[in-house]
Amino acid sequence: MKIFSLLTAIFGLINAAFSQNADSAKVYYQKAIIEKDAKRYLVASALFEKAINFDSKYSAAYIQVGYVNLAMHKNDNALGFFAKLYELDSTNIEAIRELTLLYFDYHQYQKAIEFANKCTGCTNAERIIAMSSYELEDYATAVNGLLKVTTKDSTDAEAFYTIGRAYIDMEEYAKAVPYYAKATILDTTKNVWLYQFGMLYYTLNDFKHAKTFFCKAAQNGYPASNDFNENLGYAYIYTGEFENGEKLLLAIAAKKPGNKDIFRDIAEAYYQQKNYDRSLNFCQKLLEMDANDGKALYQAGLCFLKKGQKDKGQAMCDEAIKMDPSLASLRQKQDGGFGL
Repeated sequence: MKIFSLLTAIFGLINAAFSQNADSAKVYYQKAIIEKDAKRYLVASALFEKAINFDSKYSAAYIQVGYVNLAMHKNDNALGFFAKLYELDSTNIEAIRELTLLYFDYHQYQKAIEFANKCTGCTNAERIIAMSSYELEDYATAVNGLLKVTTKDSTDAEAFYTIGRAYIDMEEYAKAVPYYAKATILDTTKNVWLYQFGMLYYTLNDFKHAKTFFCKAAQNGYPASNDFNENLGYAYIYTGEFENGEKLLLAIAAKKPGNKDIFRDIAEAYYQQKNYDRSLNFCQKLLEMDANDGKALYQAGLCFLKKGQKDKGQAMCDEAIKMDPSLASLRQKQDGGFGL
């Protein structure tokens, strides 16, 4: 009887302690809610943590302290609290939802997909799975998912853009065009998107549209780097705006004295545009830089052939091959002349 009475007393003390702890947890929780509503988040966070100290399974306190830390931009702390709550209750939808968002923001895409698949009823779960799949280079899954997303929300510019990016990454360039078009219509502020759209058209040899979107990107603040100006310069040349193109390309050449590649590419661009006189001008610049530049002499010979001066052109090509025997592999009969 004495042992039974002792055990009863011990259990009574334990129950009383648990009851007291639960009451203390509720008191601190209510105080924390008041501080949270007043946007005194640091104080609220401390009070919520005291509530948890008194009741380590206080789900509501974990949720609220997580939200408070998010409000303070302490995302690491928030993730820790939501993760602890998930350990205590793997069915808690609020913990699952917030962990899905946090893992996505932290670029932990596999974890984001894992929790998004558990996030039943979450309106953005499908989008997060698709966007995460793109980041994990699973482009087919990303496209399929994002097509469903854009069907439900035709104003999601980033989703349209990501579909376009996925098609580019899969080297299906023509398929990317309508999605870039939709994205850049929905959001005209993204100068990177505009520039990439220009590059997409450039890759497809649609230089008119490439030039248009390069210019739109510049108007929206895209930095005029050498690469940007070079691409825009050639787009100008390929659309017949020779002066605009040369101005940009010669400015780049001035920054890289001794670099013959720019002049060689300009000469080739003009040749492709059948503007043989302008091509010859740049062949001459190359030969002034290096009188033994066989490639430049060969290019000049081609220009004279196309201009109908066959004897002169053929003689220059022959001389070029003597200077640079590797050019012999380029020599072939084509319309009475030679072709590159």
